[in-house]
Amino acid sequence: MTNFVALGELCTKITKGTTPAAQDGGFSQAGINYLKSESLSYEGSIDVSKFAFISKETHIRLRRSEIQKDDVLYSIAGANLGKCAVARPEHLPANTNQAVAIIRVDPKKADARYISYCLRDNRFVQSVLAGVAQSAQPNVNLGEISRFKVPRRELVEQKAIAATLGALDNKVELNRRTNETLEAAARALFKDWFVDFGPTRAKMEGREPYLADDIWSLFPESFDNDGMPSGWKVESLLTHANLISGGTPKTSVRDYWGGNIAWASAKDVSQCADAFLISTARTITDRGLAESSTRAIPKFATTLVARGATTGRSCILGRDMAMNQTCYALTSKKAKPFWVNCAFGNLVEGLVQAAHGSVFDTITTKTIERSSVVIPSNNLIAQFEHTVTPLFLRLLANVDETQVLTAARDYLLPKLMSGEMQVREASAMVGVKS
Repeated sequence: MTNFVALGELCTKITKGTTPAAQDGGFSQAGINYLKSESLSYEGSIDVSKFAFISKETHIRLRRSEIQKDDVLYSIAGANLGKCAVARPEHLPANTNQAVAIIRVDPKKADARYISYCLRDNRFVQSVLAGVAQSAQPNVNLGEISRFKVPRRELVEQKAIAATLGALDNKVELNRRTNETLEAAARALFKDWFVDFGPTRAKMEGREPYLADDIWSLFPESFDNDGMPSGWKVESLLTHANLISGGTPKTSVRDYWGGNIAWASAKDVSQCADAFLISTARTITDRGLAESSTRAIPKFATTLVARGATTGRSCILGRDMAMNQTCYALTSKKAKPFWVNCAFGNLVEGLVQAAHGSVFDTITTKTIERSSVVIPSNNLIAQFEHTVTPLFLRLLANVDETQVLTAARDYLLPKLMSGEMQVREASAMVGVKS
């Protein structure tokens, strides 16, 4: 039987951050990292892209909210309640706001990563959420956090559990960083070739080729009167892509739901943290697909949210899927799905700006029809697709692997916390020496 200990007994400090007021200097365009609750996740990661910034002077004034290495950061209010992560050196220096608790673990009594895994155990998360479900603004206070019960383990066992689960999380993080690099490389290539016209500019300026000869020869030697590479055109993206809308099977018909066909909602698309969407919250049956307005969307289609607060968010389908009516899908007419995706990515900011101002932000069919892209030769589009396809396929393989790793971690975590599985057994499963 598992014994428990109050979290406060294992900590040297439990406090919360401070939001900088105008007299404190407010926020800055750059400077010291400022972590908000939306930067945290239930997966234990920290999204640095969602950091704000404060000046060094503000950082000094707000010492109470300063984060240290190995602090467990725990979101205590609102929609992000229960999300947590451990601060690492690359996140620092940093501060946080009053919606985030700073849990400073006594290293002589507990391991910070172990504590974060305790707080991420889904059963624990659900118990916390259930306890505040009736609140208009769900929250927990510092006293309640201090009284949180965590499984009592010897320090050496805590570290072993953290190392076992951490091996899986480390690989997930490596995949995430690798995918950022892969996607950035593909999009940078598109921008250089088809937005900045880098090779044509280099030819005009007499610079040395920086691409293989067979690719370099496909770029024009000069610009036309409109400032585009000679011979290139401007056309609607829909000259090269089909636009598909979605639909929703009747929710009252049970036989339509719970099948083996993934069904993407705006939430699935907008919350997709990767370039590829491979799973959805809900699924439909073959009958639900056949007897509703939704349609089968092929793998590698670019799917976007067409209306609502997350208008313009997009991803690539990593599986054949269906989708709801708040989404559009773009499929290539010429088997060039990744060129279509990159071309859309270059247009999306303008589409979102055009959507603003209506009662509900909406990207309409006409808006997409009027959107135009620079079209090079078919051979150059084919060469781009050939070049970036290995990048996108590796990216998708990493997303698939991450799903497997995450499932393994979520399987092991409660078993280790409850004592149902021994560390040695779990370590052997993930290849960690215990």
